[in-house]
Amino acid sequence: MKATIDEDRCRGHGICCTLCPEVFALNDDGYTVVLTPEVPAEFEDAVRTAITQCPERAIAAD
Repeated sequence: MKATIDEDRCRGHGICCTLCPEVFALNDDGYTVVLTPEVPAEFEDAVRTAITQCPERAIAAD
């Protein structure tokens, strides 16, 4: 699985960072960045949860 953030949609709510800090973090500007684009298998469920919980629908994975 590969995770991406749509920088135009992200508003820095940080829900994804709380749900999966191993993959997501806030940058100095307060917006989410992906720390590990290739998501390790043990974090895939957390990333899927982050996708559904993002209020801006800014996270995608394939």
